[in-house]
Amino acid sequence: MNDPTIVIQVSTRYLPDHLPENSNQYAFAYQITIINQSNETVQLINRYWNITDANGKSSEVQGSGVVGKQPVIKPGEQFQYTSGAILDTPVGNMQGYYEMQASDGSLFRAPIDVFRLAVPNVIN
Repeated sequence: MNDPTIVIQVSTRYLPDHLPENSNQYAFAYQITIINQSNETVQLINRYWNITDANGKSSEVQGSGVVGKQPVIKPGEQFQYTSGAILDTPVGNMQGYYEMQASDGSLFRAPIDVFRLAVPNVIN
C-alpha cells in the first residue's frame, strides 16, 4: 500500500477526580479517532507512544493493538477509543504511531502528531 491516507484526530481532557486528593500526579484521558480515507481496508496491529512530562521525563509505551483490540477499518470508516495517561506534572505531551497492516499484508506506520496534556489554566 503506497501512501495510505489514515487521519488521526485527538481530543484530551484532565481528570481531576481520577486520583486521590493528596496525589502528586495528574490524570488525563485522550480520545482517538482513526479515519481510513484510503481505498483499502486496514488493520491496526500495534501502537507506540512517547509520553513526556514538563520535567522532560519521557516514557515509551508499545504493544499490540489498542484497548484490547486490533480493529479492522474499512475505507471511509473510522474507529474511536478512549484511553488515559498519568503524569507527574500538570503539563506534558504525547506522540507516536500506529503500525497498520494493509489488505495486501504490508505494514506501514500511521503517525500520531504531538498533542498536549494540560490541566486547565496552567501555563507552561
